[in-house]
Amino acid sequence: MKKIRKERDNMTIETERLILRPFLETDAADVLEYLEKPAVNCFACMKLNSIEEAKEEMKKRVGEIEYYFAITLKDTGKVIGEIDAYPEPGEPHSDESAPKDTFSPCWMLNKAYQGKGYAYEAAHAFFDYLFKEKGARRIYAYTEDYNTSSQHLCEKLGMRREGLFLEFISFVNNEDGTPHYENTYQYAILKKEWDK
Repeated sequence: MKKIRKERDNMTIETERLILRPFLETDAADVLEYLEKPAVNCFACMKLNSIEEAKEEMKKRVGEIEYYFAITLKDTGKVIGEIDAYPEPGEPHSDESAPKDTFSPCWMLNKAYQGKGYAYEAAHAFFDYLFKEKGARRIYAYTEDYNTSSQHLCEKLGMRREGLFLEFISFVNNEDGTPHYENTYQYAILKKEWDK
């Protein structure tokens, strides 16, 4: 059962075991645990090297109250990951008047808490929030071809695999300094599919 609460511009989403809430400056140590060594290359640009860097990052995140959430354990309050998505037009070449009803979520979970269903619980509640509260028409996600756990999560959420982009994007360099291009799957789900 999911509960959404909004208190003084502070949005929270509550599930059976989790609370998704805006980040706090005091979350720095928990976030450093999983961003010190990002699990997949797409998060390489978010790498944190020290508690000082983590504290600075938390200061930047504090103002994000609608689309960027810390995934916390309900019983302890520990931050075990994050999930975010921002509204964008469905057509990338559309003008400013186009409806922003498409979202591309990004999720990350501390390795110590993977395999326990937390990612699904958080993502399911977040998708429901985007569709029912934020007017999402379509949600899509990218995942590397080697990230089978993320692919499994997309499929468990009812998303369709729409395609495989070969050598789609580079997040890191090879040892010789050239870009390391990754093969990327795209998944998506429409509101009408979610509602079924």
